[in-house]
Amino acid sequence: MSCAHGLAPDGLERAFSIDASAITFGRGVLGEVGEHARSCGMTRVALFTDRRVAALPFFETARASLALAGIDVAVYGEVRVEPTDASFLEAATFAKQGRFDGYVSVGGGSVIDTCKAAALYATYPAPFLAYVNAPIGEGRAVPGALPPHIACPTTCGTGSECTAIAVCDVLALATKTGIVSRRLRPTLALVDPSCTATLPASVVAASGFDVLCHALESFTARPFSSRPRPERPGLRPLSQGSNPWSDVGSLEALRLCGKALLRAVSDGGDDEAREALSWAATLAGIAFGNAGVHLPHAMAYAVAGLVRDFRMPDYPAEEAMVPHGVSVVVNAPSVLRWTASACPDRHLEAAAALGADVRGASAEAAGRLLADHVAGLMQRTAVPNGLTGVGYSEADLDALAERAALQKRLCDNAPRPVTTSDLRALFSGALTCW
Repeated sequence: MSCAHGLAPDGLERAFSIDASAITFGRGVLGEVGEHARSCGMTRVALFTDRRVAALPFFETARASLALAGIDVAVYGEVRVEPTDASFLEAATFAKQGRFDGYVSVGGGSVIDTCKAAALYATYPAPFLAYVNAPIGEGRAVPGALPPHIACPTTCGTGSECTAIAVCDVLALATKTGIVSRRLRPTLALVDPSCTATLPASVVAASGFDVLCHALESFTARPFSSRPRPERPGLRPLSQGSNPWSDVGSLEALRLCGKALLRAVSDGGDDEAREALSWAATLAGIAFGNAGVHLPHAMAYAVAGLVRDFRMPDYPAEEAMVPHGVSVVVNAPSVLRWTASACPDRHLEAAAALGADVRGASAEAAGRLLADHVAGLMQRTAVPNGLTGVGYSEADLDALAERAALQKRLCDNAPRPVTTSDLRALFSGALTCW
């Protein structure tokens, strides 16, 4: 399969959609949240965050701005760093009882995703699995519009402020999954790079590799023009595959990651690098919010869900957890070696954007060259060396593959068809990255 976008044959898709939140980007914009909330018609706001962020000065900046705008604010500060179905429902109970007409989230992707889910279940109550992606859940459509939501990211990675996805662990199944609906997309994203100044190196590395993988997966995803044409526009999938709009954001995000990722991890005082990574996160969020991601993320949900005793420095130590960006990137080199045969030109173009030397590289070398470059970045930022680095072994491959295969939306977005047997081989290749 080629990743080129040509004229689609009869019966295949010929159109792609562009959806994005409104975005205000720049240092100091968090202090504008009150005025934006008021312009959205908010009078009583649920302000979502987690315990660590709630103790930082910029959280008080947001709360004070809302108060100055004359808005009644109730804080929900119990968001889990890696949300679960149970924590989503606890947040939804708070939201339902509070009778809010607007939501503001200040934090990383977990905070923003929890806020999305809370607004959904408070507005349209249903059993938890009703809105969850099939085949894990029913995949029920969100019935109508949600209250306005202003998302204020404090990390430089998830892009959740621009996406229509909320991700959590389903505890009973020991796997991650998501809720996907255009109605979940925040009304406005306020991206203030100054919020990233206090982030430790390990958190910047994890979130930075999430950015990098969003961009890589969006750019190498199954092309939108290879999908069957929907019977009506409303059936066009949110994750529609690589498309000209997402390609622009993906490549620029990769270029910025190539220039800024190592600097942003190694030097917390490098404001230029952290701002560049924040902008890359925004671009990649818009890109994958329209193209979708594929196998590294599908595999990541299994890696996160089956974790036993791994703990990452500078993350909460109360329980085992593989941070999302780490759970994704440990799979990426193995996947890139395998997907390159579908679109070697795109793998080479991505490698060049990241700063790899691709002069004279053959199509056959594309996957190895890109995978080795990503692995080199992982090594230089002290990210765990593959699945073994986060506590897995050969004995876990079957369980990992079975759970990854449940992520049908993501697996179907890969540039090559993938089976459970293929996933097992990919996990085997991900046991070590270098």
